[in-house]
Amino acid sequence: MIVVCGTIAAADDFVAIAAFAKAKADWLRERLGLELPNGIPSHDVLNRVFAAIRPEEFHACFAAWVADVSAELKLKQIAIDGKSQRGSKTKRKTEKENTKTQKKKTKAGEYQMIHMVSAWATELGLTLGQVKTEEKSNEITAIPELLKLLDVSGALVSIDALGCQKEIAQQIVDKKGDYLLAVKDNQPRLFEDLKAWAEKALNQDSLGLSQNLSENRAHGREETRFCFVSEDVESIRDRQLWPRLRSLVCVVSHREIDGKQSDEVRYYISSRRGSAKQFQAWVRNHWSIENSCHWVLDVAFREDDHRLREGHAPANLSSVRKMALAMLKKANAKCGIKNKRLRAGWDSDFLEHILRDYFPTEDCDDTTKS
Repeated sequence: MIVVCGTIAAADDFVAIAAFAKAKADWLRERLGLELPNGIPSHDVLNRVFAAIRPEEFHACFAAWVADVSAELKLKQIAIDGKSQRGSKTKRKTEKENTKTQKKKTKAGEYQMIHMVSAWATELGLTLGQVKTEEKSNEITAIPELLKLLDVSGALVSIDALGCQKEIAQQIVDKKGDYLLAVKDNQPRLFEDLKAWAEKALNQDSLGLSQNLSENRAHGREETRFCFVSEDVESIRDRQLWPRLRSLVCVVSHREIDGKQSDEVRYYISSRRGSAKQFQAWVRNHWSIENSCHWVLDVAFREDDHRLREGHAPANLSSVRKMALAMLKKANAKCGIKNKRLRAGWDSDFLEHILRDYFPTEDCDDTTKS
């Protein structure tokens, strides 16, 4: 409870959390009923506890909390993506380093960092679960483990190209969900077939395609996206290997930022049927895990600056930050996440409202009523 409260209230490491708890000791005892017979734990104690807790057990508690929060809501889309914690970067140990008779040797550039693969409910703005890996390349093995933890029935699971694997698609279908997978040249035959299909469709201006055009202008950036979809999958040579393959999707985007223009063509496959307008929305919604979760964790929680490396503490504190982010997003105050955190640190009533799942509607400048 101390670490959750401190994280909500803009304390970004265990030293700051311990200082926050000492300043709020009376509030923690009187309002939250915390029994602290030995006083506020030091930052070293907090670090040791979080380093020792098994992430699987801690995540089970996190998952139970998520299930309680989202119990009444049907999940429409689940976006899966990974994020590296750059502050956790350490030199990789080699076999020679483990030999007492030899000096430690590590090649230049041989580093490893913690990489968290997360599932994000796009319409709720809520992290549903996460799995830790040591390398970004291990996302392929982490995604199946993450899917085991999730109920994806009826939901559309969107994953970037690294997760475009037949086994992952089969696992999603087996769990009664649908997949939307980005395709790049890590699946060369599929990528080649989709590219040929899209070029032929554009050249022939096929009337059988569902098409959608959208334009956005904001913050000095202009973007035009054209999406077209076909349910004719006969052009895919390995179509039988992709379970319940029903839709081929292509999104062509043109961007202009400060006079600089760029074009991009992206390809997707899906087990769900839908219009180009729907797929356009699903593709955009997928990136909310980057814009509304990963980016906010970096900017408002300074996650990339954290130097935490000991034991399981980085993975466990990552779960706490995502829990805090979900609670802060739900708090109805007219300011951003960073300023909500600051206000929670200054205003005990506001912090208490967040914890009690009651959220004030006043502006951040107003005094919150108890």
